[in-house]
Amino acid sequence: MYLMVTVMDRRRLRDFISLYRLHQVYVNMIALGHGTASGEVLSLLGLTGSERALALSVVTEQTWKSLKRDLEQKIRIDIPGTGIAFTVPMSSIGGKRELRFMVDGQNWTKGEESVMQGTNRELLIVISNQGYNELVMDAAREAGAHGGTVLHARGTGMERAEKFLGISLAAEKDITLIVTKTAGKNAIMKSVMEKAGMETQAQSIVFSLPVTSTAGLRLLDQDDEPTPPEASAGTENK
Repeated sequence: MYLMVTVMDRRRLRDFISLYRLHQVYVNMIALGHGTASGEVLSLLGLTGSERALALSVVTEQTWKSLKRDLEQKIRIDIPGTGIAFTVPMSSIGGKRELRFMVDGQNWTKGEESVMQGTNRELLIVISNQGYNELVMDAAREAGAHGGTVLHARGTGMERAEKFLGISLAAEKDITLIVTKTAGKNAIMKSVMEKAGMETQAQSIVFSLPVTSTAGLRLLDQDDEPTPPEASAGTENK
């Protein structure tokens, strides 16, 4: 399983989503933003504006191969200014129902949780109803998470949720990003699923991606280190 990230010219958003639906990629989380390249760089790349859309989707390896071909041939994504797309391997997703919902229509076979060699941290991505990110973070902190970053997005394909989850989902979403140690990942995912999962008002879906390297987390690493035993204050009787 892979997380597919697409950054595109906002004016082409409908074209991308229509193509994804042809490949049975129905569930997408769409956030709006803008590029930061200078005017000279935009001109060099053939870009006419900076308004962008970012889409997060879950795809199988087979889906990505066929979708990549159509992105190049039908969307002409290689033409400067159209967009970019890339995939990141997923290590786990919380809940079988949630997995079926995310990959409805794609050919996939359930496998064991994967761990990338040489990684000791994971990026947890929690997709929840908008306005419930504090409930998500409270659940994550109870299991050892230190903090997170929240993005606002709109989901497509939410009407398919009732088929797999037995409930309806709102389109307006919060995406909470949490970096944590791999050893503590399962506890945090479990806490989020129990306290902010599908049976709560947050209706969260959580999955994880391997992180190969980090910077800026030294203080958190120190907090995780065991406290050395204090020297005995008394004296031994002779």
